[in-house]
Formats: sequence, structure tokens, C-alpha cells
Amino acid sequence: MSSAARSVQGFDVAAVRAEFPALAQNVNGRPLVYLDNAASTQKPDAVIEAIANYYRRDHSNVHRGAHALADRATAAFESARETVARFLSGGRSEGGLVAREEIVWTRGTTEAINLVASSWGRSNLAAGDEIVLTELEHHADIVPWQMVAADTGAVIRVIPVTDDGEIDLESARGLISERTKIVAFAHVSNALGTVLPAAELIALARAVGATVLVDGAQAVNHFSVDVKALDCDFYVFSGHKLFGPTGIGVLYGKREVLDAMPPWQGGGEMIDRVSFEKTTYNRVPFRFEAGTPHISGAIGLAAAIEWLDGIDRAAAHAHEQGLLDRLDDALAGMNDVRRIGTAPGKTAVVSFLLDGSHPSDVGMLLDQQGVAVRTGHHCNMPLMTRYGVPGTVRASFSLYNTVDEVDRFLEALDKVRTFL
Repeated sequence: MSSAARSVQGFDVAAVRAEFPALAQNVNGRPLVYLDNAASTQKPDAVIEAIANYYRRDHSNVHRGAHALADRATAAFESARETVARFLSGGRSEGGLVAREEIVWTRGTTEAINLVASSWGRSNLAAGDEIVLTELEHHADIVPWQMVAADTGAVIRVIPVTDDGEIDLESARGLISERTKIVAFAHVSNALGTVLPAAELIALARAVGATVLVDGAQAVNHFSVDVKALDCDFYVFSGHKLFGPTGIGVLYGKREVLDAMPPWQGGGEMIDRVSFEKTTYNRVPFRFEAGTPHISGAIGLAAAIEWLDGIDRAAAHAHEQGLLDRLDDALAGMNDVRRIGTAPGKTAVVSFLLDGSHPSDVGMLLDQQGVAVRTGHHCNMPLMTRYGVPGTVRASFSLYNTVDEVDRFLEALDKVRTFL
């Protein structure tokens, strides 16, 4: 089904679902119910074909080849950068748009944060400076800052989380001070689905002259993002959580901030001129893209964004919220189920524990019934410690999930509750 047809007809979950071949399979003799979307989304035919077609006819290394395949590969690769720039402009077509030079290709969100922590952090942080994180952060937005803090003498401060999984803004106001040099936080929590108050946190950072990094890995697949309106210095996300391929990610950085940052890795592409006496470096974004890039990944991510452009995103988000409400209401009525994270306005993620059962046992028994969920600490060990749990069972929805799948999940969970 074409993007134009989807756009005209509005959101049709059955039609959308038909474009995802992985969903049309049985697992353990049951139709697959895929509820592990916060870990990675499935891929539509449009993305699979874009990657396959690149390898069928256009593959070459990019930027310096003097032949037709190199020209085609380079054009597709750089066009993908422009597609991402438009995507992070909230779909606007004019006025204050993200520039293609502000888009840096990485292997994913984790590498993008490491790039910023290493390049910006080591150039701008000194002993006694403060890095402000939140208790909701993924390990990818904790460990790189710990490594830089150990090297520079900077100090990490942490904004606490309330019992329902919201950021304690009053504490944030007290923590963010003239000593704060960077505030880094997730736009959406991967473990709980909480949507963080990005505008408020950025305003607090701006008031003290601090830099801001936003981890958008769990946001961009649920709602439109305009980084210029947010006024963050950095925004990062991964392709594989946005219906695109693995191994490709994006770092958006304000041009003036990127221009002031030193290279992170050395090699080809990031150079201007090299001699054994001295090397001068390329302009941004190429300064941060050493070596042969993930060309097919960039093309696949662009295809995913173009596919998503054909979706009524407001209707898709409402559909996801309907699934969340249906599951939340059902779990709230189960005395042996403890939900972790009940913040209002969260995305379609449910984390819970079944009394007397380990999350991994629950996940294994659900899988035997064809239901795929994630179990464990979700790379959020400090958050699990805050709630006093070893981990949770996490069911996370995307736009292709259905009401029937929610009901089948609940039926499977009832059997698990009986068994355990």
C-alpha cells in the first residue's frame, strides 16, 4: 500500500500491519504477538526493499569515487542526511530548519552520546563542573558521562524520580545551578514510557548557560520532534527503534556547537590534509565520521522516515494510547500485578511485576504462547534500584499492534498467573 493511500485513508492498522512481513509468522505454534518495540521495532517492506535495492545496483563507497555507482551511492547517502534533517525539523518545510551539516551519522544512540561525552565533554568539563542526569536514564546516558567525569574531575548530579515515574521538577530546580555545564536526559523513558518535561528542563539549563543533550531514542517513533523548537544543543536517536535498520544512528548538533568540537576518531573522511608532521580536519559533519560509513543503514533509515511520513501520526499515536489504556486498565484490576511507572501522558509502555515470580520466568512462559516481551533491568539498573526491584516485565507497543493482541497478551498472562 502506498504512502499516499495511507495518508488519504487515515490510519488503518490492518493495512499498516500488512507491510511488516515479520509480524505474519507463528512462534511456538501461535501467531506472533510482538510487544518488544521499545527494544527494537520491526521493519516494513519499504525499508527492506530500499536496502536490498541499494546492494543490488548502487553499492559503492561514497564521496570520492569517479564512477557512476559511487555517484549514485553518494547521492542516496547525502539525500538520507537531508531526510533526517527535515524529520528533526518537525516536518516543517521552511523557517529555522535543521541544516544537513547538523546531522552526524553514528552507529546508534549509544555511540552518539559517547561522541558528545568524549569530544564536547573533554573539551568543556573541568574539576568541580557538574553533569546533571535523571534517575530515568538508560545506561548509555550514564556510563559515558561517568567515564568523562573520572577523567576531568566533573561531578554527576541526579534528578530523582517520583513514585509514579515522573521527574521531580522541584528537585531539578535545586540541582541545576551555575556549576551545571550539561544537562542530559531521555525524552522518553525506555523502561517506563514516561515523557520527560523537555521544555522545562531545557529552560532550566538555559537559565544557567548549560548545554543540553536529549536522548530521543524512545521518542521519535511515537511523536514528531522539532529540535529547533526544543532549543537543545544535541539530540540523538537510533534507526532500529524507528522502523529502520540496526547499526545506524543520528547525532543532531547545533552547527556552532559542532564547529567548536574536536574530532572523536581518526582515519579517512574526517581529514582535510594529512602529513606526518600535521593533520588538518574536515568540516562538520564529516569531521565526526571517520572511515567508511554505514551507507545502506542511512538509506534504510531514510526509507523508514519516508514510510512514516505516509502515516497519520496523530491518529497512530491515539491508537497506541488506546492499546495502552486497555492494558493498563486490565492490569490495574489484578491484585497480584504491580505496575512500575504510572505517569500520566506516558507512551505505550507497561512495566510490571507478577507477585512471587521472577520477570524472566514470566517472559519465558509468555514466549511459549507466542507473546514477545522484554524482561530484566532494561539497561536501567539505577532506576530498578530506586524501585527496589531486580527488573520488570515490559510490554511496549508500536503503531502496528492491535486490540486483539492486547487481549491475547492478557489471556496468555492469565495462564502464566495460574501456572506460577
